[in-house]
Amino acid sequence: MPAVQPPIAERRPHTWPRATGPAEDPYGWLRDAEDPATTAYLEAENAFCADWFAPHTDLRDAIFSEIRSRVQETDVSVPARKGPWWYVARTIEGQSYGVHCRGESMDTATAHVLLDENVEAEGSDYFALGAAEVSPNHRLLAWSHDLDGSEEYVLRLRDLATGTDLDDRIEGTYYGTAWSADSEWLFYTVTDDAMRPHQIWRHRVGTAQADDVLVLQEDDERFFLDVDLSRSGAWVLITAGSKESSEVWLVAADRPTEPAVRVREREDGHEYAVDHWGDRFVVLTNLDAEDFCVHIAPLDAPNEWTPLVPHTPGRRITGVEPFSTHLVLHEWANAQPTLRILFRDGSERAVDVGTGPCDVEYSSNPEYDTEFLRFEHQSLVHPRSTFEENVHTGERALLKRTPTPNVDLEAYETERTWATSHDGERVPVDLVWRKGTARDATAPLLLYGYGSYEASLAPWFSVARLSLLDRGWVWALAHPRGGGELGRRWYRTGKLLQKRNTFLDFIACAEHLVSERWAHPQRVAIEGGSAGGLLVGACVTMRPELFATVVAEVPFVDIVSTMSDPTLPLTVTEWEEWGDPRSEPYASYMLGYSPYDNTNTADYPSMYVTAGLNDPRVSFHEPAKWVARLRSVNTGSRPLLFKTEMGAGHGGPSGRYDAWRDIAQTFAFLAVTT
Repeated sequence: MPAVQPPIAERRPHTWPRATGPAEDPYGWLRDAEDPATTAYLEAENAFCADWFAPHTDLRDAIFSEIRSRVQETDVSVPARKGPWWYVARTIEGQSYGVHCRGESMDTATAHVLLDENVEAEGSDYFALGAAEVSPNHRLLAWSHDLDGSEEYVLRLRDLATGTDLDDRIEGTYYGTAWSADSEWLFYTVTDDAMRPHQIWRHRVGTAQADDVLVLQEDDERFFLDVDLSRSGAWVLITAGSKESSEVWLVAADRPTEPAVRVREREDGHEYAVDHWGDRFVVLTNLDAEDFCVHIAPLDAPNEWTPLVPHTPGRRITGVEPFSTHLVLHEWANAQPTLRILFRDGSERAVDVGTGPCDVEYSSNPEYDTEFLRFEHQSLVHPRSTFEENVHTGERALLKRTPTPNVDLEAYETERTWATSHDGERVPVDLVWRKGTARDATAPLLLYGYGSYEASLAPWFSVARLSLLDRGWVWALAHPRGGGELGRRWYRTGKLLQKRNTFLDFIACAEHLVSERWAHPQRVAIEGGSAGGLLVGACVTMRPELFATVVAEVPFVDIVSTMSDPTLPLTVTEWEEWGDPRSEPYASYMLGYSPYDNTNTADYPSMYVTAGLNDPRVSFHEPAKWVARLRSVNTGSRPLLFKTEMGAGHGGPSGRYDAWRDIAQTFAFLAVTT
């Protein structure tokens, strides 16, 4: 018998009024973080979790040591030039966070420390850097920090000549900042009580926050506000965006106190983004273009659009980066990201990223007037590499490949396969394994997925993952509907009243990998976080017998109750993704797959569930309630563990060593239970 017994949560009467009829929720009281019983329950679960892992400490520590041994702990990023300075970020062995530096040349880029996150994190169990923007005159650094995972940031201004912060202190900020051209003004974002960024403010350097000026306020609760600077630095761009619509406002960076000018009035279902391209604006839009197209507009008439890049069905344009002489388009087609360069004369060429599934993204390209493009490339078997390519000649240089000491990269193989879902749709799955792992239906397999918000998950390299592969595991990345890997249609058919496709696609992937003998039928594990936690939660309530182990990280599992409460953070903005369960047809449809509501008597797999007490995205009470209900109806004897980070939020532990320990614990759980 374990020294600590599984906690049994108190049952208290509570009824939710719903369009489908009253719903009893005996664990609804766990929503109250101020109730001492809530804290006591979370601490009891943490104690039970720690007690279960105690006999497996050696395995967890061994995996942590393996991960650490494959990382070059003292390292430096590729220097990036902005004006007269070269900027880099450093990591130092034994220190958890990055150090941001600059110098007057590539060789001296580490000479001047701008911000040492380790110093700023001293005395705090959690630290997250938000903004880190150098002013146009290179004299000030706007930087912000979060010390508890709540994603509310304190914004400071640092004098880079002295290394000290000015008296300016701006509380309660969110992501997004933009400097004026004269470095006298800073635009920033503020959230409302529901953690929705709803205001853009303008701050003058050297003044109190009370003197700041409100630039724009968004009252429609579906919309978030964001502020950024155009790549040219000439315009402040304010974007109001919901899940399905957007609207952009412009402020000339050299006239920061003038009112913002709207580009084009919002329309339901119309999304667009704007950037500056010399003598014109460039607009990425889905106007009569499901997978988006690109237009241009005059500076003095930003609402008058002329087509530049036509719409190609199935080729989703996800980003446009303007440079002085060209544009770089980021696109997804056939579950593969690509880069395309378009010149002012209308000619274009694709950046060659090879033939196998991989990830390719923009790298740091702070200079607007340059003929070189930097981009990042990685795959399941290739570490992240930074390349610099001449956009005209195609001549390419490898600037840096992430060091992987003690790793034989030739020891691993990768492949893409396609599963057939319930309705005949083919779903891509990317696999990686260590050479010599037999494809004979004996291997344990971990299937990872997300499948929401049109998020496209390209295959990425992980030194931590090698600890599973070296133990004979196969690792698989599913691309179910709800993501964006196969275009906007792939997203549309995996949301709202077609959301079940996401879960059925994922189940089809698991069954396909078993039928193709990649995995033992009783050794399939699944993992997902946030909306990916909803994915694995829905799948395990639909098919508990299919999986040996489930890892659900900050899972969004109480979807009906959360989406019925507009006072909770993010609820209203999420209705365009999931639906509003306060009325039909969403009430019945969402109830049909909500993991919490469908957790019924069954023999459940081994499960490891996590939460963050300060999480503003998925409140801790969702996984807490789910685990409490699982304990009450589970007829099996396999372990059910629940861990709450009591001083962190959605992303879990913040320091790299704590993050590695967290991964090592998850992998130890998988190794023991699968």
